Amino acid sequence: MKQFPQNTTGYNMGHPWYYLRGGRVPPPKLILADALVHNYRGYMADTIEAVANKQEPQRSEKLRQIKAEVLEELSKDISRYRECARDLRDYRQDCHEKNSEPECGDVHVNMGLKYAHIYNGFGHLAFLDSLLEKQPDLFDF
Repeated sequence: MKQFPQNTTGYNMGHPWYYLRGGRVPPPKLILADALVHNYRGYMADTIEAVANKQEPQRSEKLRQIKAEVLEELSKDISRYRECARDLRDYRQDCHEKNSEPECGDVHVNMGLKYAHIYNGFGHLAFLDSLLEKQPDLFDF
């Protein structure tokens, strides 16, 4: 797994100042690895767990439906994340060419927010996968 050099910005990858201070843009694989290492379940963990704990014949189907929705949203988030990364690259190059000091702006906030969205999406998926592999419905084919 690819890892970046030690974070010297003083901020985590979800914080706008991480990007303002020159932090590298993590690829989605690294965001996934971060969510898995921290055993992150996402902000919907309670909702997902409530569905998983119901003793209904269609429990797994409902979990798979949530997973499909999370995958769709994650796909959109990753696409937007790539746009934000291009915007950040252009912003940094523009500041470099003008020899100006960067200021924290929308481009940095956008990166931090999209990182958080993707981190949450991967947390949801990991949690859903763990529930779906452990607790199949009776006679669920």
